Amino acid sequence: MNALYLAFAYLRYHWARSLVLVMVAALIMFVPVATQTLLSTSERTLVARGEATPLLLGSRGSQLDLTMAALYFSEESPDPIPMHEVEAIWDSGLAIPIPLHTAFSSSGFRIVGTSLDYFDFRDLDLAEGRGLSVLGDAVIGAEVARALDKSVGDTLVSSPENLFDLDGVYPLEMPVVGVLAPTNSADDQAIFVDIKTAWVIQGIGHGHEDVVTAADIAAGTDALVNAAVVQYQRITPENIETFHFHGDQDGFPTSAVIVVPNDTRAGTILKGRYLDGENPAQLVTPVMVIQSLVDRIFRIKTLLDVVTLIIAIAAIAAIGLAMFLSYRLRAREVRTAVKLGARRGMVLGLLAAETLILLAVSGAIAVVGSVIVVQNADQWVGWLLTLGT
Repeated sequence: MNALYLAFAYLRYHWARSLVLVMVAALIMFVPVATQTLLSTSERTLVARGEATPLLLGSRGSQLDLTMAALYFSEESPDPIPMHEVEAIWDSGLAIPIPLHTAFSSSGFRIVGTSLDYFDFRDLDLAEGRGLSVLGDAVIGAEVARALDKSVGDTLVSSPENLFDLDGVYPLEMPVVGVLAPTNSADDQAIFVDIKTAWVIQGIGHGHEDVVTAADIAAGTDALVNAAVVQYQRITPENIETFHFHGDQDGFPTSAVIVVPNDTRAGTILKGRYLDGENPAQLVTPVMVIQSLVDRIFRIKTLLDVVTLIIAIAAIAAIGLAMFLSYRLRAREVRTAVKLGARRGMVLGLLAAETLILLAVSGAIAVVGSVIVVQNADQWVGWLLTLGT
C-alpha cells in the first residue's frame, strides 16, 4: 500500500511525463481494437444491405455500378431499363418488382423515384408526416432533414442532370410530406418520390394550361406567345389533373429494379431467364457483387494489421526506453533510499507500482474509447458509407 501511495505521488509530481506515457500506452491498446471494430462493422454493414436485397434487374453492363446505384443511390448512372421489363416480372407471377429511378438529385441528395412497395421492403417508418400519396410528394430521409433543415411543409427543388440538359428537364418543386426515422443506411440520405414524379422531372410527363383563357377571348385579347402550352414547375391541386405522360409507359425508363422472388425456386427460375448474354437486361445477386467488392477492399486488412503491429512494437519499445532512462536518471534517488534503510525489494516494488498505475490508467482510457467506438460503430460506418457514395 505504501509503495502504491509513493508511486502515485511521484507520478502526480511528474504529471507531464506521466500524461505522455499514459496517452501513448492508451493509444497502443485502443487503435487495434477500434480499427478491427470499424472494419468488421463496415464489412457487416455492406454485406447486410446486399443480403437484404435478393435480386437486382438492370441493363446489361457493370454489375457493380448497377448494385451501387440501386443499394446506395450513388452517382453511378447505369443505362436505364424500360418499364416493360418490370411488367414482365409482374406477369411472371414469380416475384414482386420494385423500380428505382435515381437519375436526379436535389441539394446534393439523390432523388429516388420508386413505388410504395419499397417502404415495406426496407421496413422504413415515418418519424413525422405521411407517406407518398399525390404526384409531386416527397418523403425525405433523416439525414436529408437534418442537413437541409427541412421538415413537413417545406419544399425541395430538383436539379437537372447537367446545366446543358434543356430537353424537357425542368426543376420541379416538391412538397415534403414526410420524414423517415433514422436507419443508419443509404435511405437516410435519399429523397423518395413516386416514380411518376421522377418521370415528370425528366420531362416525360407534364401539365398544361391555356395560354389564351376564356376571359381573354371575351375581351378580344390577342395572345402574345406562339406556344400553346406552358410547362409547370410545381404540381398543385389546381393543375394536377392536367398532368399526363406522352408515349407508352412500357418504354419509360427506370435505373434499376429490386426483384423480390416469392421463394427460392422462383428466384432460380428468374435467374435462368436472364442467362442469355444477348439479353439487354441482366439479373444480378447483390450480395455476391458486394461480397466480391468487400473481399477486394479488405485484402489490405492484412497489410494494415502488420503496419499496426509494427507501430505498436515501436511504441512499446519507445515507452520501455523512456521508463528505462527515467529509472537510470533516478539512480541517485534509489541509492539515497537504500542508505535510508529501504530494502532493494521495496525499491523494485515502488518502480513496479509506478508501471502498474500507468498501465491501469492507460487501459481504462483504452476501454472507455473502445466502448464508445463499439456503441457508435454502426452509426459512424453508415454515415461514412453514405458519404462516400
